[in-house]
Amino acid sequence: MIVAVIWTSGVIASLVALAWAWKFYRQMMAADEGNDQMRSIAQSVRDGAAAYLNQQNKVVTIVFLLVTILLVWLSFGLRVQSGFVPVAFLTGGLFSGLCGWFGMKTATQASSRTAAAAQRSLNEGLQVAFRSGAVMGLCVVGMGLLYICLWLGILYWLVPWIGGADQAFSLSTLSVTMLSFGMGASAQALFARVGGGIFTKAADVGADLVGKVEQSLKEDSPRNPATIADNVGDNVGDVAGMGADLYESYCGSILAAAALGVAAFTSSRTVPDGMSTEEAQVRALMLPIAIAAAGILLSIVGIYAVRTDGDTSQKSLLRALDRGINRSTLLIIAASLVLSWFLVPWAPGGVWLGVIPGVSISIIVGLAAGWLIGKWTEYSTSDEYRPTQRLAEQAETGPATIIIGGVADGMQSVWFPVVVICFAMFAAFGVANGFEFDDDRTFPLGLYGVGIAAVGMLSSLGITLATDAYGPIADNAGGNAEMSGLDPMVRDRTDALDSLGNTTAATGKGFAIGSAALTALALFAASVEAVREGMDRWGREVTSNATDDGFYKLSNKLVVEKVGTESTTYLVMPKPNTDPSADWLSVPGGAAMEAGQVIRQSAADVIDAPPTESGALVLAASAGNPMVSTADASLRDFLTFFDANIINPRVLMGIFLGAMSTFLFCALTMKSVGRAARQMMLEVRRQFTENPGILDGSATPDYQTPIQISTKAAQREMVVPSLLGLLLPIVVGLLLDVAGVLGLLAGCLTSGFCLAVFMANSGGSWDNAKKYIEAGHHGGKGQEPHKAAVVGDTVGDPFKDTSGPSLNILIKLMSMVSVVAAGLIVRYAL
Repeated sequence: MIVAVIWTSGVIASLVALAWAWKFYRQMMAADEGNDQMRSIAQSVRDGAAAYLNQQNKVVTIVFLLVTILLVWLSFGLRVQSGFVPVAFLTGGLFSGLCGWFGMKTATQASSRTAAAAQRSLNEGLQVAFRSGAVMGLCVVGMGLLYICLWLGILYWLVPWIGGADQAFSLSTLSVTMLSFGMGASAQALFARVGGGIFTKAADVGADLVGKVEQSLKEDSPRNPATIADNVGDNVGDVAGMGADLYESYCGSILAAAALGVAAFTSSRTVPDGMSTEEAQVRALMLPIAIAAAGILLSIVGIYAVRTDGDTSQKSLLRALDRGINRSTLLIIAASLVLSWFLVPWAPGGVWLGVIPGVSISIIVGLAAGWLIGKWTEYSTSDEYRPTQRLAEQAETGPATIIIGGVADGMQSVWFPVVVICFAMFAAFGVANGFEFDDDRTFPLGLYGVGIAAVGMLSSLGITLATDAYGPIADNAGGNAEMSGLDPMVRDRTDALDSLGNTTAATGKGFAIGSAALTALALFAASVEAVREGMDRWGREVTSNATDDGFYKLSNKLVVEKVGTESTTYLVMPKPNTDPSADWLSVPGGAAMEAGQVIRQSAADVIDAPPTESGALVLAASAGNPMVSTADASLRDFLTFFDANIINPRVLMGIFLGAMSTFLFCALTMKSVGRAARQMMLEVRRQFTENPGILDGSATPDYQTPIQISTKAAQREMVVPSLLGLLLPIVVGLLLDVAGVLGLLAGCLTSGFCLAVFMANSGGSWDNAKKYIEAGHHGGKGQEPHKAAVVGDTVGDPFKDTSGPSLNILIKLMSMVSVVAAGLIVRYAL
């Protein structure tokens, strides 16, 4: 009954989100598009964006088909994962790509309408841009929740209905299987982010360095051949890329929390008296979906609260956006308290003041962490605050000092988000399980709290993503106004909206980074559940081919017991100061074990047995190693089994490889931007040299060639960095086993998070320092400080729009690939 009610609520909420997205889209399309020249410019941007996305999709389709063939082989050839994974991989990528396409289509239609609305008032321009951005936000949450609900319905109801009750999934298998469904969204997001980031920053750097610095042209001057390509890039990178990125985070957080919820209520210690284990697991499984559904509806409420008067100051505009976000956040907190009170099993030690489940406080912790990181990013990058104003002052002494200052500011800005995420992890874990950090039985409940905190942080995504997608719409509106020669007052208004957009984009990147950290930690913990399922799947396959009951050897460290049609897989735990016997090592995998090779004795008689609920089995065939069933094994048992400690060379190697991967990834993407930007600069210079009439306005530049340069460069350069995230976890897993993968994920998460914050905030502060000077400070446009700031801004472009935001996806993609490949690694690692 609970599953049906919440599932139906989730479907309805997702459809409401899509209906409201369609409503806002129709309202935007009904708005005035401006004069003929404004329409022509907007159409050029639309054509360029559509051409790029079509070309990108061709490349991504080829990669997806190759990966799908591999997944089919793993599912039906090696039988190491569910047969649903290949199909879910394709559908996840499809839904993620559709979110980016819907957002980009809306953004390219909205730019000229925003400029036209700004002719009448600042508020009208804000309303068109923001509600157009809300189309992206609502599409992401609507399609994300719908995707999850559809697959849940298929696995929970349709499969047993078609195949019979014996084909029904256990809740543990169902949650882990669904967790692997996020890989398609992760892969699509990385291609969209990297490819779009290379396109937009190649165009942006070329337009700024040649147009602004060398020729002293205005921002978005129609005489700059790269202007249209720059505006196209804003849409394919900042809109389509960000949409795919946060779609992946949104789905990943819900799926990870669901898997951790099922794992949290396997122990009798966490299941309340009078409640069955299955009911407790169902409630924990459905809570993330219920929170997401409530978040969608309440985000729509917040969207209607965004409005402003004619004040063009950034503080006034920020207050307008904050009004909507804060209203949604407070309402979501109230809704989460009610939902968790009804749904979460009241585990002993996990209830506060006798009436508040600790998990509900974890949700608030996640929301608060997202809000704090957003505010810190705003402080670090907005030109309303001293850090960016001080950075602008350094432009007076040339490009070198502003670059040094921006790098230092970005590095310094890392400390606060790290502290916030650390506190959020500690608090979300502690309040969920009563701060029992050493109790194996309640430890999974704490991890569930961390997973729910990630869901809480992303529950307001419908409105927070609207503030982010709004930025490139406002930027394109300013370009349209400049190229169309509109009244300077209109440009002032679009500049105010654009400056706000830079801050909201930086805030959105901070939010995305914070959510990626919590989501990746939840996926990190859930990967152990995938390992557990991989072992059980191996055991079921061996016993399905066996005729006699008894014990069978899977490997030197795994044994499976067959009793009728049921099978139980056991971990052969390591025994200190002993080595496996030669006789045991000589037994082939899959062989039936002889009587007496496994003996039962009381747990008290087992020397060095781990403190588990079933320590009564001993592998006499080896060195008397204690055996623990995978169903009863705690997280600590798995870590002991794989020797996942910091002094294990495999773990340490994995940590170094994970840290290395983030720097290598950034190097690859930044070099890609550099190569593409060089081609762009040479093309713009060529046009100025061969056609001098461009500069005096007597000739029209060739806008299409720069678009083609960026498109070809992006498609060529995006594949290798993306393959790094897809292949490295599998290679490390096969060479270094599960311990190496855990180290890889830890290294990638910690170094990637810090590097992403640094790059996003450095790039955002350089960008707004330039805007601050263009507003009339330090001599204004065209002076030497302005040229120095433009150089700083171009250095920051790949920081904040290519490498930095792509790291979020790399972190989550590696975690997701580790989950999908867990069965392969468990069975075939060296």
